Amino acid sequence: MYTCGIDIGSVSTEALILDIDENKNYKILSYIVNKTGSNSKTAALESFNNALAGAKINKDEIDSIVATGYGRVNVEFANKNITEITCHASGVTLIFPDTATIIDIGGQDSKIIKIDKITKKPIDFLMNDKCAAGTGKFLEVMAKTLEINLENFGEIFLNTKDKVDITSTCTVFAESEIVSLIGQGIPKERIIKGLIYSIADRIISMVSRIGLEKPVCLTGGVAKNSGISNAIEEKLAVKLCIPFEPQITGALGAAYLASKI
Repeated sequence: MYTCGIDIGSVSTEALILDIDENKNYKILSYIVNKTGSNSKTAALESFNNALAGAKINKDEIDSIVATGYGRVNVEFANKNITEITCHASGVTLIFPDTATIIDIGGQDSKIIKIDKITKKPIDFLMNDKCAAGTGKFLEVMAKTLEINLENFGEIFLNTKDKVDITSTCTVFAESEIVSLIGQGIPKERIIKGLIYSIADRIISMVSRIGLEKPVCLTGGVAKNSGISNAIEEKLAVKLCIPFEPQITGALGAAYLASKI
């Protein structure tokens, strides 16, 4: 059977199509990562159509569709809506079956999910969706302020020895702090290293509140930043599992759960 998962986040929308056999073995036929933009309904439909094109099948061949993410209620053509916590847990454990803790850092929120190793279902979670600090949006704002491409942050982090501490926890105040540091002549490389460590510290604080259990998987668009992943590994003293495409775990879980409807 063919199933589709659509994950509508505040920044990006992912659609993924699976081919699942009677034994629940699955194969990813296609996936797409698009910007959500101002209209989540349009983003969902465009992502779905693009995924269909990538899989070389038509919509009538899709047996079931599950929508997840903050905009899941806007996917009118979905057969069911399931929370992103449940879908992320499902998607991650398909890739890394032994996962006990998921750290998901998205465009405008971050969440920690604790997984039952036997049932593969979430048993606890903590979400920060009230503040952009420690998210992809935070990094984008800081990169613009520093006038340095965000894609270079990982390499700069790894190649810079010293850092300057960033004390502000608010995006607006942190931006002002960075402007002040630049004015003092502090090298941008040291500022970037400090920024990345400040994000890692916020994530570690969330992890400590829910309790760390290994193995740990890092997902979300920010997982693509090697500086962030290295800083979190250093702070937690663990080796993180990172999916081949860390933005699609929610859509993957949704597509797999669609086979159970």
